[in-house]
Amino acid sequence: MVVNLSEQYSLLSDWIGEIRDEEIQKDRLRFRRNLERIGEVAAYEISKTLKHNPKDVQTPLGVANVKVLSEQPVLCTILRAGLPLHQGLLNFFDKADNGFISAYRKHNRDGSFEISLEYVSCPDLEGRVVIISDPMLATGASLVKTIRYLREEGHPAEIHVVVAIACTVGIEYVLRGEPQCKIWCGAIDDELTAKGYIVPGLGDAGDLAFGSKAQM
Repeated sequence: MVVNLSEQYSLLSDWIGEIRDEEIQKDRLRFRRNLERIGEVAAYEISKTLKHNPKDVQTPLGVANVKVLSEQPVLCTILRAGLPLHQGLLNFFDKADNGFISAYRKHNRDGSFEISLEYVSCPDLEGRVVIISDPMLATGASLVKTIRYLREEGHPAEIHVVVAIACTVGIEYVLRGEPQCKIWCGAIDDELTAKGYIVPGLGDAGDLAFGSKAQM
């Protein structure tokens, strides 16, 4: 399943426009906050699909029957770019367990790149709902590799992927490798360059959020 959250207009569309705008991108705080708000919207929408139970709550005047999550999800993010989006999810799933993955493109001199995954820290995922956040879904290679590493920590009951901008090529690649994933996108672009960058996209989300890095 793929959900394009900007297919129908909401305030999220404004925030997508701002993270794409090269002038507004100069304000790192605003860029990070917009990614955070996109994560919050995604958390709200995902919550509608999760299992819940009735619960009686004692109020000062009586007993109210409410609905609550059956189990808290595990929120996983790909360092470093995924941190603001992850924070937005955590703002809403504030009791969730968390996992962190270091996955990045290791560039070769000829312009090609490999996905390097050096660090994974997460709880037992057996039977859990896992929500993975990463701002950009371009080729999909790092995401598929991440999911396969996470499966070594258990077999999740559900896997949700939250991205700000996705490319159709990357979506197709992920769903071929992990057909049971549910992908939640802030927006979907169709073009991917030979070097694996989304067009029009927004540039390098990690650099825009935290500053430029030396190429590895």
